[in-house]
Amino acid sequence: MNYMEEYKRWCESPEFDEETKKELLEIRDDEKEIEDRFYKELEFGTAGLRGVIGAGTNRMNKYTVGKATQGLANYIVEEGTGDKGVAISYDSRKMSKEFSMQTALILNANGIKTYLFENLRPVPELSFAVRNLGCTAGVMITASHNPPKYNGYKVYWDDGSQIVSPRDKDIIAKVRAVKSYSEIKEITREEAEEKGLFNIVGTEMDDKYLSVLKSKVLNPDIVRKEGKTLKVVYTPLHGTGNTIAERLLHEIGLENVYVVPEQKEPDGNFPTVSYPNPEDKKAFKLALELADNVDADVVLATDPDADRLGIFAKDSKTGKYTEYTGNMSALLIAEYRISQMKEKNILPKDGMIITTIVSSNLTRAIAKEYDLECIEVLTGFKNIGAIMKKAEENKDKTYIFGFEESYGCLIGDYARDKDGIAAVMALCEAACYYKSKGKTLWDAMEDIYKKYGYYKETQVSIVLEGAEGAEKIKEMMTNMRNTPINKIGDYKVLEFKDIEKDIDKDMVTGEIKSTGLPKSNVLYYELEDDSWCCVRPSGTEPKIKLYMGIKGDSDEDANKKLEELKNAMVAIVK
Repeated sequence: MNYMEEYKRWCESPEFDEETKKELLEIRDDEKEIEDRFYKELEFGTAGLRGVIGAGTNRMNKYTVGKATQGLANYIVEEGTGDKGVAISYDSRKMSKEFSMQTALILNANGIKTYLFENLRPVPELSFAVRNLGCTAGVMITASHNPPKYNGYKVYWDDGSQIVSPRDKDIIAKVRAVKSYSEIKEITREEAEEKGLFNIVGTEMDDKYLSVLKSKVLNPDIVRKEGKTLKVVYTPLHGTGNTIAERLLHEIGLENVYVVPEQKEPDGNFPTVSYPNPEDKKAFKLALELADNVDADVVLATDPDADRLGIFAKDSKTGKYTEYTGNMSALLIAEYRISQMKEKNILPKDGMIITTIVSSNLTRAIAKEYDLECIEVLTGFKNIGAIMKKAEENKDKTYIFGFEESYGCLIGDYARDKDGIAAVMALCEAACYYKSKGKTLWDAMEDIYKKYGYYKETQVSIVLEGAEGAEKIKEMMTNMRNTPINKIGDYKVLEFKDIEKDIDKDMVTGEIKSTGLPKSNVLYYELEDDSWCCVRPSGTEPKIKLYMGIKGDSDEDANKKLEELKNAMVAIVK
């Protein structure tokens, strides 16, 4: 694609409306901006379609959303499953409501039934709804935790999981086959309703979803008792979370839930945060201030589509609120739930924990302790969902818990995506349980470290935007791939995996075998002393991501080792 020719076509063709043309003509003297908007088309990554809102082929707008939807419709029609329908939800971002309605009507115009949520709802509820309604697919309009200028389009299949290979490739092939925006079919809502194609999903789905979540509480009596005094601060960060989170916590017995008032209402401008991401400590500013005022025990935040959860818990020894990483919060939930299931004799003998290759090695230790199988997959919760689907079909393993380090976990098999709402509930249940034992959540985390070892992890993202940045990221990966690395910092490399080339090399013996993973642009280094590093480009953002983890003898030792390994890895990549 010649970006300047495509830009001119958008400015002149009758395919595009006057508002779009006006926006593009305003940048006619900014060639770099024109290039960024038109040098490529948005592509499906680990989380579907995602990009900056605006006019252009490399932007989220009604034309790119329309093309994606027409391609999806063509695929569904070819599959012959249009009668089963597509569930559609959306978050609080700019244009989310408009994109969701557009998606529904384009599908309707192709004879495909749709179930559109009456108002914004979280990702996990959409995943649940796809399964509950028996839909062939689902679409979630969201850019997850990205900055306000972004929006996105996640596609789910009939199991409630985001699409995986080869289906994702088949769908994007259908999208690419839509050569002209004039191929996008149209229908009015009135006509779609008359044909029985357009359906609204109301609060009845909330009731079903919350009923399933409440059934996952392992110690309901303890929650009701300790919930009278436990204090929880929660913020949805202007997103979908509080459409149901506050209601859920009250219904399981928590009486002191404080929702941050300035962030309670959905708002795509995210006026109180520059980056609505619970991984970012700055997003907790107002929540921590409220926590100080009410003397809260736990501080929780979900991202705009409520699939990720961030947490601070009070350390009773220092009186300070301590931040948890995604690994820490997920594995605290895992240890609590699995230990309680074992104590109650309800832990399946064929149980499995599923995690990703860039998540904590503490997972392996917990799985070993409880005699569970630990399965590691590529980054992206859809890969966890794929293992769940396979186990469900084969009836050979029972799902216990799944998580990825990027602040997302799933406590049951009722859905196939990470669930920040269920994580909020599970952490509050754990807080009540440990409170009944005279402990805080931070005490519980310390107990886990003392039991298994001080596993610590971190990541570094190097942002490189635009066409030049994409080329630089490609160059960095090529250099790493082609340069033998025998030592990173103080650690010998024991095993090197080039997952794109399906090479798993033992660096001691030289033996090479298959990785056993689908091909992906990922490099993984297994190091001495239960340490590791991993490098991959982001599938949805203009960045290269470095992950690393170590095991220390104490908190101080672990932090020191982790900082040294991080610095060594950054030096190698750059």
